[in-house]
Amino acid sequence: MPPSCRLSPPAAAGPHDLMPAHRLVSRLAALLLTLLLLPGPALAACQLLAGNGAPDRLPLLRAALARDEVAIRYIGHSTFEIETPRGVRIATDYNNIHRPARLPRVVTMNGAHSTHFTFSPDPEIEHVLLGWNPKGGPMNHDLMVEDVRIRNLQTNTRGWDGETRQLGNSIFVFEVADLCIAHLGHLHHRLTDEDLARLGQIDIVFAPVDNASTLRLDSLMAVLKAVSPRLVIPMHAYTFGSLDGFTARAAQEGYPVELSQTPGMIVSRGTLPARATVRVLPPGG
Repeated sequence: MPPSCRLSPPAAAGPHDLMPAHRLVSRLAALLLTLLLLPGPALAACQLLAGNGAPDRLPLLRAALARDEVAIRYIGHSTFEIETPRGVRIATDYNNIHRPARLPRVVTMNGAHSTHFTFSPDPEIEHVLLGWNPKGGPMNHDLMVEDVRIRNLQTNTRGWDGETRQLGNSIFVFEVADLCIAHLGHLHHRLTDEDLARLGQIDIVFAPVDNASTLRLDSLMAVLKAVSPRLVIPMHAYTFGSLDGFTARAAQEGYPVELSQTPGMIVSRGTLPARATVRVLPPGG
């Protein structure tokens, strides 16, 4: 059995994390007054329902995430913004083209080509994690940033010439709020039993569905079956009907397919779908 990658709940807030009592009371009172003044239909209009009946709530609806919640926004191509309960923001495959509106604290990158990395990230970004070693050889990450553990599993890629590039890609795994989220990056081959054991139990997968420069559909579906997440979120190169081809194939293989109305969602272990589901987020977060 693959090991679980669950984290214990984040440690209790320290003295520097606590808001002064008078400010907390003022904020709560203001929030309560705002909610009371909102008309019923307007409040209901903010609750955009996803296909499984869970609200696709926008982060602006409240001041902070609960300790068991993670916010995910699809920015575009293979870039997602992940926000943790303690406010750590992560941008995947950060490339200075598809950038979240807010500066991330952590960015991950892959070396497939320039739409997956940049050598000139904003200097204010605290952690810049390359998924490949520009000098060759391994590039291993395993670090804690507040309430999220970030680690990687390197895989091989192939160049435009068809030659294999050893360790040219990383699957980044984010362990937060009792969830394990895996970004497959620019994956070019099926995973071995050893790869799957190192990944552990994965709940949410960001999967490249271009059916061309990464995995062909047969191989991608085999990878998803082996990883067996509860939620699959498509990414990468929505061109030439690739998204439609993927969702049709996924439905054929028994995955419910949900089309979200917004690029953002908030998820927790309690709101994961009961069966493996594909959820399509529109880019533009």
